Amino acid sequence: MMYGYGYGGSMMWGMGWGGLFGALVCMLVIAALVKYLFFDHRR
Repeated sequence: MMYGYGYGGSMMWGMGWGGLFGALVCMLVIAALVKYLFFDHRR
C-alpha cells in the first residue's frame, strides 16, 4: 500500500506540472491569436 501511495504522489506532481505547462501554453496561444486578429490591421 505504501508503494502505491508513493507512486500516486509522484503521478500527482507530474500531472500538476503538466497541467500548469498546458495552461501556460494555452494562454500564450490565445494571446497571440487575439493580437493577430485585433491588432494587425496595417496590411
